[in-house]
Amino acid sequence: MKGYNFWSYRPYKPFLREMGDIYICRLAPSESSVHLEWLDIGAEEYTVFYRKRGDGDFTPYASTKTTELDISGLEESTDYEFYVSSDEKKSLVRLARTGKTVGTVVNYLHPDDEAYSFSGRYLCSPSLVRHPDGFLLASMDLFAGETPQNLTLIFRSDDDGETWHYVSELMPCFWGKMFIHKGELYMLACSTEYGDLIIGKSSDGGKTFSSPVCLLRGSNGKAGNNGVHKNPQNLVVYNGRIYNTLEWGTWYNKEYCHAAMVMSCDLNDDLLCPESWSFTPPRKFDPSFAPEVSQLPSCTMTIEGTLVIDPENRLLNVMRFGGDRCVLAYEVNTEDREAMLEYSHCIPFPANRSKFMIKRDEVTGRYYSIASRLKDNVPEHSRNLLSLMASDDLENWYAVTDLLDYSDQDPNKIGFQYVDFEFEGEDIIFLCRTAMNNAHNFHDSNYSTFHRIKDFRKL
Repeated sequence: MKGYNFWSYRPYKPFLREMGDIYICRLAPSESSVHLEWLDIGAEEYTVFYRKRGDGDFTPYASTKTTELDISGLEESTDYEFYVSSDEKKSLVRLARTGKTVGTVVNYLHPDDEAYSFSGRYLCSPSLVRHPDGFLLASMDLFAGETPQNLTLIFRSDDDGETWHYVSELMPCFWGKMFIHKGELYMLACSTEYGDLIIGKSSDGGKTFSSPVCLLRGSNGKAGNNGVHKNPQNLVVYNGRIYNTLEWGTWYNKEYCHAAMVMSCDLNDDLLCPESWSFTPPRKFDPSFAPEVSQLPSCTMTIEGTLVIDPENRLLNVMRFGGDRCVLAYEVNTEDREAMLEYSHCIPFPANRSKFMIKRDEVTGRYYSIASRLKDNVPEHSRNLLSLMASDDLENWYAVTDLLDYSDQDPNKIGFQYVDFEFEGEDIIFLCRTAMNNAHNFHDSNYSTFHRIKDFRKL
Protein backbone atom coordinates (compact mmCIF):
# COMPACT_ATOMS: atom_id res chain seq x y z
CA MET A 1 0.00 0.00 0.00
CA LYS A 2 1.32 3.42 -0.99
CA GLY A 3 0.99 6.74 0.78
CA TYR A 4 -1.59 9.21 -0.48
CA ASN A 5 -1.14 12.97 -0.37
CA PHE A 6 -4.45 14.17 -1.78
CA TRP A 7 -7.78 15.22 -0.25
CA SER A 8 -10.07 13.60 -2.81
CA TYR A 9 -11.04 9.98 -3.40
CA ARG A 10 -13.20 7.93 -5.80
CA PRO A 11 -14.28 6.54 -3.37
CA TYR A 12 -12.82 6.86 0.09
CA LYS A 13 -12.32 3.38 1.58
CA PRO A 14 -11.46 3.16 5.28
CA PHE A 15 -8.51 0.90 5.90
CA LEU A 16 -9.59 -2.78 6.25
CA ARG A 17 -13.29 -1.93 5.82
CA GLU A 18 -15.26 -4.09 3.39
CA MET A 19 -16.68 -1.80 0.68
CA GLY A 20 -17.56 -4.32 -2.03
CA ASP A 21 -16.02 -4.75 -5.47
CA ILE A 22 -18.38 -2.30 -7.16
CA TYR A 23 -19.16 1.07 -5.59
CA ILE A 24 -22.72 2.40 -5.83
CA CYS A 25 -22.00 6.11 -5.72
CA ARG A 26 -25.44 7.69 -6.08
CA LEU A 27 -29.06 6.82 -5.32
CA ALA A 28 -32.16 8.77 -6.34
CA PRO A 29 -35.50 7.14 -5.46
CA SER A 30 -38.83 8.46 -6.71
CA GLU A 31 -42.47 7.48 -6.32
CA SER A 32 -42.15 4.06 -7.98
CA SER A 33 -38.50 3.71 -8.99
CA VAL A 34 -34.92 3.92 -7.77
CA HIS A 35 -32.08 5.30 -9.88
CA LEU A 36 -28.63 3.79 -9.26
CA GLU A 37 -25.22 4.98 -10.38
CA TRP A 38 -21.98 3.08 -9.78
CA LEU A 39 -18.32 3.41 -10.64
CA ASP A 40 -17.04 1.57 -13.68
CA ILE A 41 -14.65 -1.32 -12.99
CA GLY A 42 -14.07 -2.01 -16.69
CA ALA A 43 -16.65 -4.80 -16.96
CA GLU A 44 -18.50 -5.46 -20.21
CA GLU A 45 -21.84 -5.77 -18.46
CA TYR A 46 -23.44 -5.19 -15.06
CA THR A 47 -26.55 -6.79 -13.56
CA VAL A 48 -28.75 -5.19 -10.92
CA PHE A 49 -30.48 -7.43 -8.37
CA TYR A 50 -33.29 -6.31 -6.06
CA ARG A 51 -35.98 -7.36 -3.60
CA LYS A 52 -38.35 -5.85 -1.09
CA ARG A 53 -36.43 -5.37 2.10
CA GLY A 54 -35.97 -8.73 3.83
CA ASP A 55 -38.45 -10.47 1.52
CA GLY A 56 -37.13 -13.66 -0.07
CA ASP A 57 -34.28 -13.96 -2.52
CA PHE A 58 -32.77 -11.22 -4.66
CA THR A 59 -33.89 -11.41 -8.28
CA PRO A 60 -32.17 -9.88 -11.32
CA TYR A 61 -33.89 -6.75 -12.60
CA ALA A 62 -31.85 -5.97 -15.71
CA SER A 63 -28.37 -5.97 -17.21
CA THR A 64 -26.65 -2.96 -18.76
CA LYS A 65 -23.39 -2.00 -20.37
CA THR A 66 -23.57 1.46 -18.74
CA THR A 67 -22.98 2.43 -15.09
CA GLU A 68 -26.48 3.60 -14.18
CA LEU A 69 -29.96 2.15 -14.25
CA ASP A 70 -33.54 2.79 -13.12
CA ILE A 71 -35.35 0.06 -11.22
CA SER A 72 -38.94 0.97 -12.08
CA GLY A 73 -42.40 -0.43 -11.42
CA LEU A 74 -41.85 -0.52 -7.65
CA GLU A 75 -44.48 -0.13 -4.95
CA GLU A 76 -44.78 3.31 -3.40
CA SER A 77 -43.63 3.96 0.19
CA THR A 78 -41.74 0.68 0.30
CA ASP A 79 -38.17 -0.20 1.29
CA TYR A 80 -36.08 -2.06 -1.29
CA GLU A 81 -32.65 -3.68 -1.21
CA PHE A 82 -30.41 -4.01 -4.24
CA TYR A 83 -26.88 -4.60 -5.41
CA VAL A 84 -24.86 -4.52 -8.63
CA SER A 85 -22.77 -7.45 -9.85
CA SER A 86 -20.50 -8.39 -12.73
CA ASP A 87 -19.18 -11.95 -12.98
CA GLU A 88 -17.93 -12.73 -9.46
CA LYS A 89 -17.74 -9.13 -8.35
CA LYS A 90 -20.56 -7.33 -6.56
CA SER A 91 -21.38 -4.20 -4.62
CA LEU A 92 -22.56 -3.87 -1.07
CA VAL A 93 -26.30 -4.25 -0.59
CA ARG A 94 -27.87 -0.81 -0.51
CA LEU A 95 -31.26 0.44 0.70
CA ALA A 96 -33.79 2.92 -0.66
CA ARG A 97 -37.40 3.82 0.04
CA THR A 98 -39.76 4.81 -2.73
CA GLY A 99 -42.02 7.81 -2.32
CA LYS A 100 -43.00 11.12 -3.82
CA THR A 101 -40.13 13.56 -3.54
CA VAL A 102 -39.54 17.29 -3.98
CA GLY A 103 -37.31 19.04 -6.48
CA THR A 104 -34.60 16.95 -8.12
CA VAL A 105 -32.90 14.34 -5.97
CA VAL A 106 -29.16 14.94 -6.05
CA ASN A 107 -28.48 12.10 -3.63
CA TYR A 108 -30.28 9.87 -1.13
CA LEU A 109 -29.27 7.83 1.91
CA HIS A 110 -31.63 5.50 3.75
CA PRO A 111 -31.29 5.94 7.55
CA ASP A 112 -30.57 2.21 7.95
CA ASP A 113 -27.99 2.05 5.15
CA GLU A 114 -24.53 1.21 6.51
CA ALA A 115 -22.60 2.40 3.44
CA TYR A 116 -21.18 5.51 5.14
CA SER A 117 -21.59 4.63 8.81
CA PHE A 118 -17.85 5.21 9.33
CA SER A 119 -18.73 8.92 8.98
CA GLY A 120 -22.49 9.15 9.53
CA ARG A 121 -25.93 8.09 8.39
CA TYR A 122 -27.60 11.28 7.24
CA LEU A 123 -26.99 13.89 4.54
CA CYS A 124 -26.13 17.39 5.73
CA SER A 125 -24.40 20.69 4.89
CA PRO A 126 -25.71 21.47 1.38
CA SER A 127 -23.26 23.49 -0.71
CA LEU A 128 -24.01 24.62 -4.26
CA VAL A 129 -21.82 26.48 -6.76
CA ARG A 130 -21.77 27.31 -10.46
CA HIS A 131 -18.35 26.50 -11.88
CA PRO A 132 -16.84 28.98 -14.39
CA ASP A 133 -16.89 26.19 -16.99
CA GLY A 134 -20.70 26.18 -16.80
CA PHE A 135 -21.62 23.12 -14.76
CA LEU A 136 -23.12 23.00 -11.28
CA LEU A 137 -21.50 21.30 -8.29
CA ALA A 138 -23.32 20.16 -5.16
CA SER A 139 -21.75 18.77 -2.02
CA MET A 140 -23.03 17.30 1.24
CA ASP A 141 -21.48 15.58 4.23
CA LEU A 142 -22.41 12.51 6.27
CA PHE A 143 -23.34 13.05 9.91
CA ALA A 144 -24.89 11.37 12.93
CA GLY A 145 -24.52 11.87 16.64
CA GLU A 146 -21.43 10.30 18.21
CA THR A 147 -19.91 9.43 14.82
CA PRO A 148 -16.72 10.79 13.20
CA GLN A 149 -18.63 13.06 10.75
CA ASN A 150 -15.76 13.62 8.31
CA LEU A 151 -16.77 12.57 4.77
CA THR A 152 -18.16 14.84 2.02
CA LEU A 153 -19.65 13.76 -1.33
CA ILE A 154 -19.54 15.93 -4.48
CA PHE A 155 -21.92 15.70 -7.45
CA ARG A 156 -22.12 17.50 -10.80
CA SER A 157 -24.85 18.60 -13.19
CA ASP A 158 -24.16 19.53 -16.81
CA ASP A 159 -27.79 20.45 -17.60
CA ASP A 160 -28.59 23.16 -15.03
CA GLY A 161 -29.70 20.76 -12.32
CA GLU A 162 -31.93 18.43 -14.33
CA THR A 163 -29.65 15.42 -13.78
CA TRP A 164 -26.74 14.76 -11.43
CA HIS A 165 -23.72 12.48 -11.39
CA TYR A 166 -21.08 11.53 -8.85
CA VAL A 167 -17.74 13.36 -8.98
CA SER A 168 -15.59 12.62 -5.93
CA GLU A 169 -15.32 12.49 -2.14
CA LEU A 170 -13.31 14.53 0.35
CA MET A 171 -11.88 13.01 3.51
CA PRO A 172 -11.69 14.59 6.05
CA CYS A 173 -14.29 17.25 5.27
CA PHE A 174 -17.29 18.43 7.29
CA TRP A 175 -19.48 21.58 7.20
CA GLY A 176 -17.87 22.42 3.86
CA LYS A 177 -18.63 25.32 1.50
CA MET A 178 -17.48 25.29 -2.12
CA PHE A 179 -16.75 28.67 -3.69
CA ILE A 180 -15.07 30.18 -6.73
CA HIS A 181 -12.14 32.56 -6.41
CA LYS A 182 -10.29 33.89 -9.44
CA GLY A 183 -11.80 31.19 -11.61
CA GLU A 184 -10.82 28.25 -9.42
CA LEU A 185 -12.81 25.99 -7.12
CA TYR A 186 -12.12 25.99 -3.38
CA MET A 187 -13.57 24.09 -0.44
CA LEU A 188 -13.54 25.66 3.04
CA ALA A 189 -14.48 23.16 5.74
CA CYS A 190 -13.71 21.54 9.07
CA SER A 191 -11.89 18.23 9.40
CA THR A 192 -14.73 16.99 11.62
CA GLU A 193 -17.22 18.43 14.09
CA TYR A 194 -15.25 21.10 16.03
CA GLY A 195 -12.10 19.97 14.28
CA ASP A 196 -9.49 21.92 12.34
CA LEU A 197 -10.52 24.63 9.89
CA ILE A 198 -9.15 23.53 6.50
CA ILE A 199 -9.13 24.79 2.91
CA GLY A 200 -8.20 23.19 -0.40
CA LYS A 201 -8.40 23.82 -4.12
CA SER A 202 -9.35 21.87 -7.22
CA SER A 203 -8.13 22.77 -10.71
CA ASP A 204 -10.23 20.16 -12.53
CA GLY A 205 -13.79 20.95 -11.47
CA GLY A 206 -13.86 18.94 -8.26
CA LYS A 207 -12.49 15.66 -9.57
CA THR A 208 -9.31 16.00 -7.54
CA PHE A 209 -8.18 18.25 -4.71
CA SER A 210 -4.67 18.65 -3.42
CA SER A 211 -3.99 18.07 0.26
CA PRO A 212 -5.88 20.62 2.39
CA VAL A 213 -4.19 23.34 4.41
CA CYS A 214 -5.04 23.86 8.08
CA LEU A 215 -5.96 27.49 8.83
CA LEU A 216 -6.98 27.11 12.47
CA ARG A 217 -6.55 24.22 14.89
CA GLY A 218 -9.63 22.87 16.63
CA SER A 219 -10.30 19.73 18.65
CA ASN A 220 -12.81 16.94 18.16
CA GLY A 221 -15.80 18.44 19.97
CA LYS A 222 -16.21 15.40 22.21
CA ALA A 223 -16.14 15.47 26.01
CA GLY A 224 -16.68 19.23 26.03
CA ASN A 225 -13.61 20.18 24.01
CA ASN A 226 -13.98 23.50 22.19
CA GLY A 227 -13.24 23.75 18.50
CA VAL A 228 -14.23 25.30 15.19
CA HIS A 229 -17.91 25.40 14.27
CA LYS A 230 -19.04 26.63 10.87
CA ASN A 231 -21.65 26.11 8.20
CA PRO A 232 -21.76 26.40 4.40
CA GLN A 233 -22.18 30.18 4.04
CA ASN A 234 -21.48 32.49 1.14
CA LEU A 235 -18.18 34.33 1.22
CA VAL A 236 -18.55 38.11 0.99
CA VAL A 237 -16.15 40.54 -0.67
CA TYR A 238 -15.82 43.92 1.05
CA ASN A 239 -13.22 46.61 0.35
CA GLY A 240 -10.73 44.27 -1.26
CA ARG A 241 -11.03 41.46 1.28
CA ILE A 242 -12.92 38.18 1.27
CA TYR A 243 -14.81 37.34 4.46
CA ASN A 244 -16.46 34.28 5.96
CA THR A 245 -18.05 33.41 9.27
CA LEU A 246 -17.33 30.74 11.89
CA GLU A 247 -17.70 30.11 15.64
CA TRP A 248 -15.60 28.74 18.47
CA GLY A 249 -16.98 26.42 21.13
CA THR A 250 -19.18 23.36 21.40
CA TRP A 251 -22.71 22.43 22.44
CA TYR A 252 -21.15 20.93 25.57
CA ASN A 253 -19.74 24.27 26.68
CA LYS A 254 -22.29 25.47 29.22
CA GLU A 255 -20.52 28.78 29.73
CA TYR A 256 -21.24 30.21 26.29
CA CYS A 257 -21.86 27.29 23.84
CA HIS A 258 -20.55 29.05 20.72
CA ALA A 259 -18.76 32.36 20.27
CA ALA A 260 -19.00 34.29 17.00
CA MET A 261 -15.97 34.92 14.78
CA VAL A 262 -15.14 36.22 11.31
CA MET A 263 -12.18 35.33 9.10
CA SER A 264 -10.84 37.42 6.22
CA CYS A 265 -8.12 37.46 3.58
CA ASP A 266 -6.91 40.01 1.02
CA LEU A 267 -8.33 39.17 -2.41
CA ASN A 268 -4.85 39.09 -3.92
CA ASP A 269 -3.25 36.92 -1.25
CA ASP A 270 -2.84 33.15 -1.48
CA LEU A 271 -5.94 31.59 0.09
CA LEU A 272 -3.99 28.39 0.73
CA CYS A 273 -1.44 30.19 2.91
CA PRO A 274 -2.53 30.22 6.58
CA GLU A 275 -0.66 33.48 7.20
CA SER A 276 -2.90 35.19 4.63
CA TRP A 277 -5.92 34.85 6.90
CA SER A 278 -6.89 36.97 9.90
CA PHE A 279 -9.38 35.92 12.56
CA THR A 280 -11.38 37.97 15.01
CA PRO A 281 -11.34 36.80 18.64
CA PRO A 282 -14.41 34.77 19.66
CA ARG A 283 -17.29 36.99 20.78
CA LYS A 284 -19.40 35.35 23.50
CA PHE A 285 -23.05 36.22 23.69
CA ASP A 286 -23.75 38.46 26.68
CA PRO A 287 -27.27 39.16 27.98
CA SER A 288 -26.11 42.68 28.87
CA PHE A 289 -25.76 43.55 25.17
CA ALA A 290 -29.20 45.17 25.09
CA PRO A 291 -32.57 45.14 26.89
CA GLU A 292 -34.19 42.99 24.19
CA VAL A 293 -31.86 40.06 25.00
CA SER A 294 -31.26 40.64 28.71
CA GLN A 295 -33.61 37.85 29.82
CA LEU A 296 -31.65 35.18 27.95
CA PRO A 297 -28.91 33.04 29.54
CA SER A 298 -25.27 33.52 28.54
CA CYS A 299 -25.27 30.07 26.92
CA THR A 300 -27.72 31.16 24.23
CA MET A 301 -27.27 29.80 20.75
CA THR A 302 -25.41 32.15 18.39
CA ILE A 303 -24.24 29.97 15.51
CA GLU A 304 -24.20 29.66 11.73
CA GLY A 305 -23.88 33.33 10.93
CA THR A 306 -24.38 34.77 7.46
CA LEU A 307 -22.39 37.80 6.32
CA VAL A 308 -24.23 40.63 4.58
CA ILE A 309 -23.61 44.31 3.75
CA ASP A 310 -26.46 46.41 5.15
CA PRO A 311 -27.99 49.54 3.54
CA GLU A 312 -25.58 51.70 5.55
CA ASN A 313 -22.65 49.81 3.99
CA ARG A 314 -21.78 48.06 7.25
CA LEU A 315 -20.61 44.45 7.14
CA LEU A 316 -22.83 42.45 9.51
CA ASN A 317 -22.61 38.90 10.78
CA VAL A 318 -26.25 37.88 11.19
CA MET A 319 -26.49 34.88 13.49
CA ARG A 320 -28.92 32.06 13.97
CA PHE A 321 -30.04 32.88 17.49
CA GLY A 322 -31.72 31.24 20.48
CA GLY A 323 -34.24 34.05 20.87
CA ASP A 324 -37.82 33.61 19.67
CA ARG A 325 -38.21 34.32 15.94
CA CYS A 326 -35.35 36.74 15.75
CA VAL A 327 -31.72 36.80 14.65
CA LEU A 328 -28.71 38.54 16.16
CA ALA A 329 -26.54 40.99 14.22
CA TYR A 330 -22.89 41.70 15.01
CA GLU A 331 -20.94 44.42 13.20
CA VAL A 332 -17.57 43.53 11.68
CA ASN A 333 -14.78 46.05 12.17
CA THR A 334 -13.45 46.23 8.61
CA GLU A 335 -10.68 48.66 9.58
CA ASP A 336 -9.16 46.33 12.17
CA ARG A 337 -9.28 42.81 10.77
CA GLU A 338 -8.55 41.22 14.19
CA ALA A 339 -10.96 43.29 16.27
CA MET A 340 -13.72 41.50 18.15
CA LEU A 341 -17.21 41.67 16.67
CA GLU A 342 -19.49 44.31 18.19
CA TYR A 343 -23.11 43.65 19.06
CA SER A 344 -25.42 45.61 16.78
CA HIS A 345 -29.06 44.64 17.31
CA CYS A 346 -31.77 41.99 17.12
CA ILE A 347 -33.75 41.61 13.90
CA PRO A 348 -37.24 40.06 13.84
CA PHE A 349 -37.08 37.03 11.56
CA PRO A 350 -40.14 34.75 11.19
CA ALA A 351 -38.23 31.50 10.91
CA ASN A 352 -37.23 28.72 13.25
CA ARG A 353 -33.85 28.25 14.89
CA SER A 354 -32.16 26.75 11.84
CA LYS A 355 -29.32 27.72 9.52
CA PHE A 356 -30.27 30.33 6.93
CA MET A 357 -28.45 32.45 4.36
CA ILE A 358 -29.08 36.09 3.42
CA LYS A 359 -28.03 37.51 0.05
CA ARG A 360 -28.55 40.91 -1.54
CA ASP A 361 -29.93 40.98 -5.07
CA GLU A 362 -27.77 43.43 -7.02
CA VAL A 363 -30.59 44.12 -9.50
CA THR A 364 -33.22 45.34 -7.02
CA GLY A 365 -31.13 45.94 -3.88
CA ARG A 366 -33.53 43.69 -1.99
CA TYR A 367 -32.34 41.13 0.54
CA TYR A 368 -33.48 37.51 0.19
CA SER A 369 -33.40 34.42 2.36
CA ILE A 370 -34.76 30.89 2.09
CA ALA A 371 -35.67 29.66 5.53
CA SER A 372 -37.88 27.30 7.54
CA ARG A 373 -40.69 29.78 8.20
CA LEU A 374 -42.89 29.44 11.27
CA LYS A 375 -46.63 29.94 11.26
CA ASP A 376 -48.48 30.76 14.45
CA ASN A 377 -49.16 27.99 16.96
CA VAL A 378 -46.63 25.49 15.61
CA PRO A 379 -43.72 23.86 17.45
CA GLU A 380 -40.62 26.07 17.40
CA HIS A 381 -38.54 23.24 15.95
CA SER A 382 -40.80 22.91 12.87
CA ARG A 383 -38.97 22.82 9.54
CA ASN A 384 -41.78 21.55 7.30
CA LEU A 385 -42.52 24.92 5.66
CA LEU A 386 -39.78 26.36 3.46
CA SER A 387 -40.32 29.92 2.26
CA LEU A 388 -38.63 32.55 0.14
CA MET A 389 -38.43 35.66 2.30
CA ALA A 390 -37.37 39.19 1.46
CA SER A 391 -36.58 42.54 3.03
CA ASP A 392 -35.98 45.96 1.54
CA ASP A 393 -33.93 47.16 4.50
CA LEU A 394 -32.65 43.98 6.21
CA GLU A 395 -34.91 44.79 9.19
CA ASN A 396 -38.47 44.07 8.08
CA TRP A 397 -38.92 40.61 6.62
CA TYR A 398 -41.92 39.18 4.80
CA ALA A 399 -42.75 35.92 3.04
CA VAL A 400 -42.62 36.23 -0.75
CA THR A 401 -43.88 32.72 -1.43
CA ASP A 402 -43.93 29.30 0.17
CA LEU A 403 -41.68 26.91 -1.71
CA LEU A 404 -42.29 23.61 0.09
CA ASP A 405 -45.37 23.53 2.28
CA TYR A 406 -45.83 20.36 4.31
CA SER A 407 -47.06 22.27 7.35
CA ASP A 408 -50.11 19.98 7.60
CA GLN A 409 -47.82 16.98 8.17
CA ASP A 410 -45.84 15.78 11.18
CA PRO A 411 -43.07 18.33 11.95
CA ASN A 412 -41.13 15.58 13.70
CA LYS A 413 -40.72 13.59 10.47
CA ILE A 414 -40.38 16.21 7.71
CA GLY A 415 -37.78 18.95 7.35
CA PHE A 416 -36.52 21.33 4.65
CA GLN A 417 -33.46 23.09 5.99
CA TYR A 418 -29.92 24.51 5.68
CA VAL A 419 -30.52 25.84 2.18
CA ASP A 420 -27.61 27.11 0.07
CA PHE A 421 -28.79 29.29 -2.81
CA GLU A 422 -27.50 31.32 -5.76
CA PHE A 423 -28.98 34.03 -7.97
CA GLU A 424 -28.99 32.91 -11.61
CA GLY A 425 -30.30 35.61 -13.89
CA GLU A 426 -34.06 35.76 -13.33
CA ASP A 427 -34.04 32.62 -11.19
CA ILE A 428 -32.83 31.39 -7.81
CA ILE A 429 -31.36 27.91 -7.57
CA PHE A 430 -30.93 26.17 -4.23
CA LEU A 431 -29.81 22.94 -2.58
CA CYS A 432 -31.80 21.69 0.40
CA ARG A 433 -31.18 19.23 3.22
CA THR A 434 -34.48 17.33 2.96
CA ALA A 435 -36.05 14.85 5.38
CA MET A 436 -39.19 13.03 4.26
CA ASN A 437 -40.51 9.57 3.33
CA ASN A 438 -39.77 7.99 6.69
CA ALA A 439 -36.55 9.83 7.47
CA HIS A 440 -35.06 9.11 10.88
CA ASN A 441 -36.56 12.41 11.98
CA PHE A 442 -37.01 15.95 10.64
CA HIS A 443 -33.40 16.82 11.49
CA ASP A 444 -31.65 13.70 10.23
CA SER A 445 -32.08 14.12 6.49
CA ASN A 446 -32.19 11.34 3.93
CA TYR A 447 -32.18 13.52 0.78
CA SER A 448 -30.21 16.32 -0.80
CA THR A 449 -32.56 18.01 -3.28
CA PHE A 450 -32.05 20.67 -5.96
CA HIS A 451 -34.67 23.33 -6.73
CA ARG A 452 -35.20 26.30 -9.04
CA ILE A 453 -37.37 29.36 -8.34
CA LYS A 454 -38.23 30.86 -11.70
CA ASP A 455 -38.65 34.63 -12.16
CA PHE A 456 -38.28 35.23 -8.44
CA ARG A 457 -38.38 39.03 -8.78
CA LYS A 458 -41.91 38.79 -10.21
CA LEU A 459 -43.31 36.81 -7.29
